[in-house]
Amino acid sequence: MKLTKREPSGREKDQEAIELLERLRAKVYCDNPSAARHASFNLSWMQEDGFEILKEALFSNANRAAKGAAAYGLRKMRGRMRKAAFQLLEDGLKHSNEGTRQVCARALLLEKQAKQSPKQKPSVQPKSGQQRAKPKFRISEISHQRPQRYVPRHGRRNPPQSSGFNRR
Repeated sequence: MKLTKREPSGREKDQEAIELLERLRAKVYCDNPSAARHASFNLSWMQEDGFEILKEALFSNANRAAKGAAAYGLRKMRGRMRKAAFQLLEDGLKHSNEGTRQVCARALLLEKQAKQSPKQKPSVQPKSGQQRAKPKFRISEISHQRPQRYVPRHGRRNPPQSSGFNRR
């Protein structure tokens, strides 16, 4: 997909920031879904600038992989842009493009499932009245001495080579 030149928003600090945003924007539209998701994740940390690029990718005529990567980046938004990102995903449910609607629906479903079943954190100490579980294996000490080499009973493996330095 041929991308048009992006107009800087004025929030970029220097030329390097503009170039980084251009590179990440190009990667969002690439054919490799893994690279596109990685670029979208990096854009999610860039607040307004990243939000604009992800919004453009989601509502463009790009392929489904680019739209999925943009939705992933919007799901991973943190901070003050998080509510705006989820509002954008909800707006995507009403978009005219079928691919955009499907991607937004899937992203919202994944977020809903993540909220319903948060990852359980392991408890460090047992609660009162409970005993601590016994370990399944025994921890043994590791010797810091160098292990002995195997030497066959009939003698050494390689006899010492005589050199010209030892004269008798």
